[in-house]
Amino acid sequence: MPATDDEIREKYLERAIRELNTLTREIQGCDACPRGGIMPVLGSGHPQADVFMLKHAPLPSEVEEGVAFYGRSGTALMKALKRLQIDPLAVYGTLCAKCPVGDPSLADMECVARVIEELAIVQPKVVVVMGEDALGILNDLNVPLSKPLEYVPGARQQLTPSIDAIVTPNIDECLDEEDAKRAFWSAFRVLGEWYADLPPF
Repeated sequence: MPATDDEIREKYLERAIRELNTLTREIQGCDACPRGGIMPVLGSGHPQADVFMLKHAPLPSEVEEGVAFYGRSGTALMKALKRLQIDPLAVYGTLCAKCPVGDPSLADMECVARVIEELAIVQPKVVVVMGEDALGILNDLNVPLSKPLEYVPGARQQLTPSIDAIVTPNIDECLDEEDAKRAFWSAFRVLGEWYADLPPF
């Protein structure tokens, strides 16, 4: 008897969970970055999310919890997603520099390149790239079949034939000043338009 669509989706989800768990163990066991005994900051969210959010480096609150987008930026994003009527379960968030080193430029490039593995596992439909630092790293990673992205906040661009991209300012730098908040929101709300245009299947 052929598998149903639900059974096929379930198998893909199980595989994505298994692959992310394997990647997590590899990241936790990595000693390439000078982070000492502090655990890396891991991506979080749905293993097959439509929306993949990428930020440059962790804040202290994220280091403390070991989870990307924990703290003020995560709370602000949850409110923004709700306002845009985007299901938080359709989102996965991660960092370029997962190791809590004092200077993110000290993060080992092999470790940073794990973003490519995360993209391959999650297979999102759109990447929200937050800030010029994250954008520069993503462009340097040469994701297979990718085109370089430009720093044009709010513009819908194409990263690969199957993945769109929206660039925003770095949310971590936008929460304490009204003009910066408005600039972030102006770019981020394009994600709502993109999400509304998704086909219902």
